[in-house]
Amino acid sequence: MKNNNLGFLDLLVSGFDQALRTATGLQPGSGRVNPASETSDDSMAREQRRHVAGLMRVNHSGEVAAQALYQGQALTARLENVREAMEQAAREEIDHLHWCECRLQELDARPSALNPLWYAGSFAIGALAGMAGDHWSLGFVAETERQVVKHLEDHIERLPKGDERSRAILEQMKVDEKQHGQAAESAGAAQLPTPVRGLMTLTSRLMTRTSYWI
Repeated sequence: MKNNNLGFLDLLVSGFDQALRTATGLQPGSGRVNPASETSDDSMAREQRRHVAGLMRVNHSGEVAAQALYQGQALTARLENVREAMEQAAREEIDHLHWCECRLQELDARPSALNPLWYAGSFAIGALAGMAGDHWSLGFVAETERQVVKHLEDHIERLPKGDERSRAILEQMKVDEKQHGQAAESAGAAQLPTPVRGLMTLTSRLMTRTSYWI
C-alpha cells in the first residue's frame, strides 16, 4: 500500500511503530562506520566531559526530532520521488542518531528525557508540512538543514580541543546535513515565509537549551 493512501488510523499506527523503533535503537541505518572509530579518546577533565555530554545530548535530541520530521513528511508526501528522498535522508539521520548515542555511552551520559516530546512534536510538524504540499515540505527540510548546519558549526567550536571523537562525528553530520538541504533545494523546495523561519529558530533554541541539561 502506498503511503499517500493511508488513512488517519494507519498513519497513527505507522507513526507509533516508527517511534518505538527509534526509541529502542532498532531503526536500521545506512550501515556506515562511525566516524569516531578511527580517532583516539583523549582524556578530558570531569567538567569538560560533562560539557561534551550536554552538547551530544542536544545533538542526539536533534536526530530524534529529525527522524520524526522525515517520517512524518514521508508518510504524507504526494510524489514518489519526494517520499523516497525523505526515506533515504531518514536512514542517514539514523546513522547520526546511533553515533550520538554511542558517544553518550562513552561519556557515561544519558539521552534527553524530553526526547518523546521532541519526537511527537516533530512528527506532527512533518506530517503537516507534507500535507501542505511537496514543495513546502521540501522547503521545510531545506530551512531545517540550514539551521542544523549552523548549530553543528557552533558545537564544533565549543568542543574541547582534545575531543577528536565528538568532533569527527559532528563534522560528518555537518556534511550530511548540508547535502540533505542542497538535495531539497534541487528538488524544488519553496522559500518559507519569514515568520515560519523565525518560529523554527525559536523552537530549535528551546530544544537546545533544555536538552543540554535534561
